[in-house]
Amino acid sequence: MDAHTKPVGAVLASTTEIRRPSREEAEAAVRTLLAWAGDDPGREGLLETPGRVTRAYGEFFAGYDQDAGTVLSKTFKDVGGYDDIVLVRDIPFNSHCEHHMVPFVGKAHIAYLPHDGVVGLSKLARLVEVYARRLQTQENLTAQIVDAINEHLNPRGAAVMLEAEHMCMSMRGVRAHGASTITHRFTGVFAEDRVEQDRFLAMIGKR
Repeated sequence: MDAHTKPVGAVLASTTEIRRPSREEAEAAVRTLLAWAGDDPGREGLLETPGRVTRAYGEFFAGYDQDAGTVLSKTFKDVGGYDDIVLVRDIPFNSHCEHHMVPFVGKAHIAYLPHDGVVGLSKLARLVEVYARRLQTQENLTAQIVDAINEHLNPRGAAVMLEAEHMCMSMRGVRAHGASTITHRFTGVFAEDRVEQDRFLAMIGKR
């Protein structure tokens, strides 16, 4: 298990151990932020906000307690000799920018060329969720998805493309509403053969 698949409370890439605060400490932090923003954490409309926020964060960042290897652990080898591209496109996802902790929202396209069998199609969507539900950059999210496919499925090649709108650009700063960021990574046959790259791009409507 690599550093990206360990829970928050585990030892990460360095020797620093991260202590997960208690729910009470997290709620106190939310009250501090509410006061810093200029509102009164004690007013009626905000009394239950700290609890709601911590529960929401439990959903937003559930990926820290999930493991890509578990999601991709079951494969199927009896596929009638099928060895061509397996593609799932337009997988919706939402994640949070690690720089501003605001959402970025988009869709993922994932393809691989089977070697040791195939995985259930819904597992590719689950894989995206494992990594998207963490603090992220889009570039890192793209790399983590394709690396997990290579590690656990051992395909002849993999291709991943993400398209997303980042709220840190549209809600603040330059306020570039509607701007899309596209990242992709090709490995194996997809990296070596331009024809396979073009097939992938055509299948997701980018050619």
